[in-house]
Amino acid sequence: FFLGTLQPDRAMLSTLSLTLSYQVGVPSGRAAIATRSAGGPAMMARTPLMAGNWKMNTDLDEAVALAKAVSAEADKASGVDVAVCVPSPFLIPVKEALAGGKVGLGAQDCHWEDAGAFTGAISTSMIKSVGSDYVLAGHSERRAVFGDSDADVNKKVLKILAGGLKAILCIGELKEERESGETFNVCATQLSEGLAGVDAAMMKDIVIAYEPVWAIGTGLTATPEVAQETHAYIRSWFVENYSQEVADAVVIQYGGSVNDNNVDDLMACADIDGALVGGASLKADSFGRIVNYVKK
Repeated sequence: FFLGTLQPDRAMLSTLSLTLSYQVGVPSGRAAIATRSAGGPAMMARTPLMAGNWKMNTDLDEAVALAKAVSAEADKASGVDVAVCVPSPFLIPVKEALAGGKVGLGAQDCHWEDAGAFTGAISTSMIKSVGSDYVLAGHSERRAVFGDSDADVNKKVLKILAGGLKAILCIGELKEERESGETFNVCATQLSEGLAGVDAAMMKDIVIAYEPVWAIGTGLTATPEVAQETHAYIRSWFVENYSQEVADAVVIQYGGSVNDNNVDDLMACADIDGALVGGASLKADSFGRIVNYVKK
């Protein structure tokens, strides 16, 4: 794949204040946000995905109780897909707790080898065999803490797809990259390298999760305008590197301190198709409110 020739307004990015980037719901005075209601038929056809990433949290009893509560909340929602990405020891009991409901099951990571001497790793065949639907790939914590490179992420993405699972590919910039106006370049590189070898037909099993690293677990969240701007760029990248059809169909989640107070404004943006939720997904009432967001 080549990087698209579409270039961001560099001056615009470099002059985005961090106050703007960190506050939710505060207009910047620039052009109005492209809202979901303003989108065409292709935008409206995308079904949002609300996915909870439990990270390294819960014990067995807590995981089962949370799964049951999330399932009950999801049953109230319409026009939205829901999933939970749980610690690997709890995949089977959580799957059982979700039985009969509409919530999909996801793993938080995988290895790209089929089997062998890889202590502590889990394969996609293992994940598939216990009934999972999704696997995260390239989460910033896997990149930063465990050293996953773009090449590693790509091998995982290809293995997830080959195993008949859906990949949630996580991308996003560091705080200093946002400040220096490199957000679009970072996203383009992570997309180009993470999706190497993924053709248009395979894209139906790919979800993109844009997570500005500076917003993950910090309580800081991009304004709807800043988030929409980046999501629109990501969608334009798919136009340049795949096709308009793929760009119109791909689900692009926002992640980074999404909560029950900011979800409605974020979901009103035309190119935000759901959320990858961390801390708030550990509370059934908060995640339930996110799943049952108010459509504007």
